[in-house]
Amino acid sequence: MVSSEIVNEGKSNKIFRKTRKKYPKWTKRVVKVRRITKVIKGGKKLRFGAVVVIGNGNGQVGLGVGKADDVIEAVKKAVNDGKRELISIPLTKNYSIPYVVTGKYGAANVIIKPAVAGSGVLAGGSVRTVLELSGIQNISAKQLGCDNLLNNARATVVALKSIKNQNIFNKVN
Repeated sequence: MVSSEIVNEGKSNKIFRKTRKKYPKWTKRVVKVRRITKVIKGGKKLRFGAVVVIGNGNGQVGLGVGKADDVIEAVKKAVNDGKRELISIPLTKNYSIPYVVTGKYGAANVIIKPAVAGSGVLAGGSVRTVLELSGIQNISAKQLGCDNLLNNARATVVALKSIKNQNIFNKVN
């Protein structure tokens, strides 16, 4: 997105166009950090894995996973992975979704329903994190199946990917 501003230079009435790119402000939230221990010949090797959700609060969200020897490096890798896996979500006027969707990933099932304005985000765990960072403000969600944070977050992303743009349904032939 490029915005242009007109700058006036006092007495000389020259008009300059100043263009600058506006990048969306990305917010990251760490869902889980886990220790990974690998037994090798000389002993045990300790590494870390991170699950991070990244979103701009305006209908775009991504889920990333990273592993490294340090927690900070694992989070950086997860953020880069999340930026590569971004999805766009069509939002309604009251910052909800157009219709009920379900998502399945592994043993995790997630049901996401639109809610009336003012109800807030009614969800738990990693599902809530994904929905909040995507910019959805009025929604109800339920996790079914397993309680694995990563699988529930991925099931939420699968459900949100399945939403088609509402303008498609409004067209009359």
